[in-house]
Amino acid sequence: MAVRFSALIVVLAVLTGFNTTASAQEFNCSVTVNYRSLSGSDYSFLDELRDRTLEYINMRRWTDDRFEEEERIDCNMSIVFTEALSLTQFRARLVLATNRPIYGSAQRSNVLQISDDDWLFEYSQGTPLTFEPDRYHPLTSVLDYYAYLILGFDYDTFEDMGGEPHFDKARRVAEVAQGTGAVGWSSLSGDQSRGELISQIMDPRFRVLRSGYFDYHYGSLDHFIEDADAARGVMLNLIQSLVPLREDVTRAYYLDQFFSAKFGEIANVFRNSSEATQAFDALSQMDPAHLSNYSQMIN
Repeated sequence: MAVRFSALIVVLAVLTGFNTTASAQEFNCSVTVNYRSLSGSDYSFLDELRDRTLEYINMRRWTDDRFEEEERIDCNMSIVFTEALSLTQFRARLVLATNRPIYGSAQRSNVLQISDDDWLFEYSQGTPLTFEPDRYHPLTSVLDYYAYLILGFDYDTFEDMGGEPHFDKARRVAEVAQGTGAVGWSSLSGDQSRGELISQIMDPRFRVLRSGYFDYHYGSLDHFIEDADAARGVMLNLIQSLVPLREDVTRAYYLDQFFSAKFGEIANVFRNSSEATQAFDALSQMDPAHLSNYSQMIN
């Protein structure tokens, strides 16, 4: 897709002297592996999983678009082993965070923050990670799913609905996994499964939120330095437009993900502003989990 590439020209050209001739992989992802909670055997071979995952994510071309080095998507991935079912079979938690630059500033905005606690896979020393998105593998299918998910979220911040082809690939990975009955994928297994999240992202009922990612980042944050009042107005309109979504949809994991990544930033944007009370009224309905943070906007 050329969508994100063209949008990034607008956002980054002034700062970077944009050059369209070179290209790089899409991700600049750091990976950590933590197996301290495992006991009874030597699991130090799991250290190599860090390097294999790092190479799998960062060295692969996930799209046909050209990425400059400064365009690569920053992300942090932590694989936290929680249980050893055998010497090679494990339960783990995947903690994932991504961000993107805010135009005209040195700051960055969190885009996605996820803690996936339902990962079950096998790994033995020396096992290669093979890219086969049309076949289910408990380890690489999760990595594929989140790689496409990250791309979808990132592209949506630069172009309205720009992440569609990447979300569609994430959905296909999820459908293959669901066909096997694997743990963590079924949208019926819980409100926060991988299948439920991608289902909501692709659900037309959530279109206002999908479009909202572009309004929030490009329409508001990227213009905050130019005109803070106008940028706050765009953000306030977006927040108020999401209230009916919270009221109409009983399970809104996608919306929860938005606020999980954004609550601190939103509170800072509206703190002591003339729009603070209006923003607080809407946010207290949609995101009561972070009410104490939003209260600081009007105190």
